[in-house]
Amino acid sequence: MPDLTDKVAFITGAAHGQGRAVALALAKEGAHIVAFDVAQSLTYPGYPLGSVSELESLQQECEALGVWCLTVQGDVRCRADVERAVASALRNFRKIDILFNNAGICAYGLAHELSEEEWDAMLDTNLKGAWLVARSVIPVMIAQQSGVILNNSSIAGLRGMNRLSHYAASKWGLVGLTKSWAIELAPHHIRVNSIHPTGVNTPMNDGLAALEGATTEEIAERSAGNLLPVPWVEPNDVAEMVLYLVSDKARYVTGSQFVLDAGLLSR
Repeated sequence: MPDLTDKVAFITGAAHGQGRAVALALAKEGAHIVAFDVAQSLTYPGYPLGSVSELESLQQECEALGVWCLTVQGDVRCRADVERAVASALRNFRKIDILFNNAGICAYGLAHELSEEEWDAMLDTNLKGAWLVARSVIPVMIAQQSGVILNNSSIAGLRGMNRLSHYAASKWGLVGLTKSWAIELAPHHIRVNSIHPTGVNTPMNDGLAALEGATTEEIAERSAGNLLPVPWVEPNDVAEMVLYLVSDKARYVTGSQFVLDAGLLSR
């Protein structure tokens, strides 16, 4: 396994789901964690997001592994919240080695029926939020002349999806950021990649199911259609991919997209 001893990882959307799994996986390999999460429900998409209690339990689980975990409640759409979180990370750890841009939302809607508020909420969270966080973290990494940024996109960042045009637009945008940042930051020994999971077994599935009046399995079938006979992949599967990409085992990997789709894109 990769050795991440005393690395510092800044993870957005860390309270549950993929963010939490990645935080724990990195902590097991010796990384200290900065867990940033809105930790409250928002008007859109309307289903429960992370919570303060989940942040607190994550901190306890990480510290039981022998590393430090700093939790910060804030919204990736808010520059003041992001800058406060990064400043707190630097006060506590003096560096940031890894950024996992994971915070995101998803909801269904036909393009011509979406409200402007719904469009803005999706793009501001999934795309602008990633840029705002990176905007504060990149100068830290440039000063260090080292770092890894990993953007959590989606299979929807590589294909169109029915009733998810705003979501797909935000996830395609992350690919553009990934490739552009990789070019800009390579001279500073900073690597940037994106990952593209199919549906993942997280609380987001439950939220989407509640909004749609469907079961989680129906939601998985509707949005996925995996080639392998599974409805989704697990958060730990995503964490394993992240572990590789943020480690020195991937030291020459940058500007690339990594697919974890159970074969979906081969259809």
